[in-house]
Amino acid sequence: MEKQTERHRVGPAPVVKPLLFLHNISIIQYRGKQMSIEECCKDGRDRGIDNQDCTALPLISESTTCRIVQEQCCATVLEDSICTNGINMAKDQGGCDTQFPGSTCETKTTRMCCDCCLLGRAAQEKGLPCDHSLSLGYQCGLVSRACCDDGAPDVKTITLVPDKDNEALTGKDDPLLNECSNAKCAQECVGNGTCACFKGYKLKPDGKNCEDINECLLGASNCRGGERCINTLGSFRCQREVSCGTGYELTDSNNCKDIDECESGTHNCAPDFMCQNTQGSFRCRPKNQCGDGYIQDALGSCIDINECLAQTGPCHPGQSCMNTVGSFTCQRNSVNCGRGYHLNDNGNRCVDIDECKGPDGECAGHGCINLVGSFRCECKIGFIFNSISRVCEDINECRHYPGRLCAHKCENAVGSYKCSCTQGFKLASDGRNCDDLNECESSPCSQECANVYGSYQCYCRRGYQLSDRDGINCEDIDECALPTGGHICSYRCHNTPGSFHCNCPATGYTLAPNGRSCQDVDECVTGTHTCSETESCFNVQGGFRCLSFECPPNYRRAGEKARVERSDTVRCVKSCQPNDISCVLDPVHSVSHTVISMPTFREFTRPEEIVFLRTMSMAHSSPHISSDIVFDILEGNVQNSFDIVKREEHGIIVGVVRQVKPLIGPLNMVLKLAMNYVTSGVVSHRNIVSVHIFVSEFWF
Repeated sequence: MEKQTERHRVGPAPVVKPLLFLHNISIIQYRGKQMSIEECCKDGRDRGIDNQDCTALPLISESTTCRIVQEQCCATVLEDSICTNGINMAKDQGGCDTQFPGSTCETKTTRMCCDCCLLGRAAQEKGLPCDHSLSLGYQCGLVSRACCDDGAPDVKTITLVPDKDNEALTGKDDPLLNECSNAKCAQECVGNGTCACFKGYKLKPDGKNCEDINECLLGASNCRGGERCINTLGSFRCQREVSCGTGYELTDSNNCKDIDECESGTHNCAPDFMCQNTQGSFRCRPKNQCGDGYIQDALGSCIDINECLAQTGPCHPGQSCMNTVGSFTCQRNSVNCGRGYHLNDNGNRCVDIDECKGPDGECAGHGCINLVGSFRCECKIGFIFNSISRVCEDINECRHYPGRLCAHKCENAVGSYKCSCTQGFKLASDGRNCDDLNECESSPCSQECANVYGSYQCYCRRGYQLSDRDGINCEDIDECALPTGGHICSYRCHNTPGSFHCNCPATGYTLAPNGRSCQDVDECVTGTHTCSETESCFNVQGGFRCLSFECPPNYRRAGEKARVERSDTVRCVKSCQPNDISCVLDPVHSVSHTVISMPTFREFTRPEEIVFLRTMSMAHSSPHISSDIVFDILEGNVQNSFDIVKREEHGIIVGVVRQVKPLIGPLNMVLKLAMNYVTSGVVSHRNIVSVHIFVSEFWF
């Protein structure tokens, strides 16, 4: 546990100056508890050293004065640290061109202190006075003067020495003293009215008063690594920067002192255990719970006391002491001998028993030394002699030296111990440390294995995933069953180990180069249709149709068959016989047939435009001519699945046939359309278009 009473400060601290008025408010009364300004400032400085946000500190008092002190002392530490970085850069690098880290505010402060320090050093090198009259600002002036004074020679002090008659010099006897008395120096006078300062101070610009030199700011301290420099009046001191560690606290003399957990009550011993302090820690030992006649060993076990040996003359003269469990009895003297003795051959005297005789003796394989009335065992390594039970007992090395014998696990053995490792490790050649075990050498994974420290990780190849059951085996990913599986293939998806493949309908389609989409086979182009010479082949999605369109009487076919995108068109125009008045008066001028193939739209969200009927009429005709074009659906509009709207495109009137309701294939229908040319309210002529629609059962 770390105990620090003061934090270090570096760099000039101009922000402290506005707080001087607080010296008259040294005590804050808060809820009956007195809290000093110094405590508020110390809390702010500690949080500033920890780089906390000085504008959002946890308040230790509701007093506004304490809050101001907290924030200002915190800001002082942060600004001192930032300014010191700039001063050190000026001293170490001699320039301030390095890119400064941190925020914009930190960068400006660091750059300012670096530049002002270079200004002071330049003044010192050119022999200019350090106390110049430039209006640099308070903090810049302090930094400039500090860096200038850092390179200037010290002003030596003069000590007045008594004369040979051991009388001190007085103002009457020495003119130097008369001058010094008029100079009114704050510390020392060196003659000619010149003032000087003690070591650790420097003369102020008024030439009389002295101010403290911040050795920490100037880098003039001799603090060692791991210590921080703390400036004091006229000097400085070094304080440990590193924590003393658990179980120790830092004293005011900068030393680490053991914490007595037993005395402070910070131990965690159970009620039936007693706390014993150790260096840096403590131990819990069992309390004495044994009754009279027993003694408690280190493990808390109760062992019988042989009162006959432990006490001097427990029985009256003429009586013999007989030890019992937990006590003893006194019997009248008889021929019986005590422990360690037996009767001689005559049966009238007790002689010593040599317990060490025999193959093993009393020490069971250990060294044995016979004593008068007793014996002592010389135990082997790994054993300790129990003077009460007088046997060699095994030493539990794992309990006596926890964490020091084995890297992982320690197991006690008779007279010794052995080390073992946790899972994922194997015992090293020294029998104590543990090396990482490369489990991948035994191929525990079904596919790929990566060894990690103390374990291993299985992973799978593309198209497989690691099993959630054992984390070892790789299971095939069914791409077709994924949430996006329905969109992987246009038609059907077939899962395979580690992959998948797509299929298309058996006829009319072929798999696209991307391996997923299905493309329509144009049997009319490839020549794989079965249409006769009198029939025309019309390609539809997923197949073809053999159709034969004949012109009705008084009509003839106009031109050859033309392929237009998804449709084929056959157009018949009126061709009347001479003097055929009924044919001439018939308003139908042309009859056309076209074929369109459409898919079954999987997501029908808006009308689909399928046929465009283009006219030769301008959208804006002459105002003197009252004419119009009216489009109409005459036959075949199943469930009103289609409509026709009039639109203007590039100045031409166009009729657009739209699918407005979904159609589920396979479905065939003929949509009969009419283009009516109306003049002065009368149909002057009409064009009929029969649209043969083939709806595929698939969406592609």
